Amino acid sequence: MSDLGTGDKSLSAAKVSLMNHVPATSIVDISNDVAPYDLQQAAYILTAAYKNFPPGTIHLLLVDIFSADTPQMLLAEKDGSFFIAPDNGILPFTFGDEFTGARLCKEFSKPLHFSDWIREAGSMITLIDKKELSRFPICELNIAKRQLQLKVVPLGIDCNIRCIDRYDNVVLDVTRPQFDQHVRGRPFKIRIMRMEDVTTVSNNYNDVPQGKPLCRFNDSGYLEIALNHGSAAAQLGLGSYSTGNIGYQSIRIFF
Repeated sequence: MSDLGTGDKSLSAAKVSLMNHVPATSIVDISNDVAPYDLQQAAYILTAAYKNFPPGTIHLLLVDIFSADTPQMLLAEKDGSFFIAPDNGILPFTFGDEFTGARLCKEFSKPLHFSDWIREAGSMITLIDKKELSRFPICELNIAKRQLQLKVVPLGIDCNIRCIDRYDNVVLDVTRPQFDQHVRGRPFKIRIMRMEDVTTVSNNYNDVPQGKPLCRFNDSGYLEIALNHGSAAAQLGLGSYSTGNIGYQSIRIFF
């Protein structure tokens, strides 16, 4: 998973380098369209995707890898999967601030080039296959600066926008248990400009007529605001998936 995009040679160069190191390994893309440097979006996509892969899968996270003055490569294990990542906060952002157990694989000196990172990642994949990880020390992680968090206010809860997906659905940082805990069965509403309030949780997009708004819990377990065959992001003044103009404003659920 990366923020490399597909508009130049970086992605193909990374894959070719990896194949040279581990020619028998299958390479599967989660997404290479993470917005540049956007750890929040990357963490959401990774959380939603990694459990679909079989145990032993190695996830290479190439998002904002040059963020630190002295870039470091980490290796972590979670739920039977391995994660090779920069020490920029993406691991605690994905798994929570309490996540520990990452190993320091490499501390790079400058000047550092993208090809250096990929070569080192290829070497790490080989060592994972050989189960030779104990040579690397456990280290503390840099904690990512988080965006807005779910906040209880007198009129309801303010929810953080985690992601705008390809269909311009707005994914909020609230799960079903959190929603039930705060709403407690009371009537609620989500206000959308120039449209009627959303007051019920739908199961599917087609529960409402085309062009009408709804909210539902998606396959990743998060509440999303959608417009059946339309752009909820545009109606909420958030731009769109293609523009990347998310802004991470909070959305209030009134009750």
